[in-house]
Amino acid sequence: MRLVITDIKELQSAQNTSQRVITDDGSIHNCIGCFGCWIKTPGQCVIKDGYENIGKLFSQCDDLLIISKCFYGGFSPFVKNVLDRAISYISPHFVIRSGEMHHKRRYVNVINMTVYFYGGNITEDEMKTAQSLVTANALNYDGRVNRVLFFNSADEAREALPL
Repeated sequence: MRLVITDIKELQSAQNTSQRVITDDGSIHNCIGCFGCWIKTPGQCVIKDGYENIGKLFSQCDDLLIISKCFYGGFSPFVKNVLDRAISYISPHFVIRSGEMHHKRRYVNVINMTVYFYGGNITEDEMKTAQSLVTANALNYDGRVNRVLFFNSADEAREALPL
């Protein structure tokens, strides 16, 4: 399955049996860092707002497509919030990976990440920061980066999508 996380609400209609689209419906709460998704309800967030199964959705996907406005080389607040809530995808236990300590995988799937950043006037430094961020996220998920692309507008990014 392909999981799409986007701050472009119009993409909700791209949902089908082989693709799940997560957009902002206004109900997502911030991760509170309680680690309940690791201890109390492993793999599931304790906040019941419709986004509590993000970790489970990550466990069912092979391809993760993120479409986000670029904020200083990072994700939009909504996309960042979804990624924070996906911490239940990994376990609280640690392993050494590429000479660094990271959380152990909870599930067997390997996520392949593709990220589309959009926004006018994204600087070279922001592009480098964004690339580093996506690489670090993929390493934390024990996944891979397919590619990171940059577009001038949400419309331009939407036109390039393989939906």
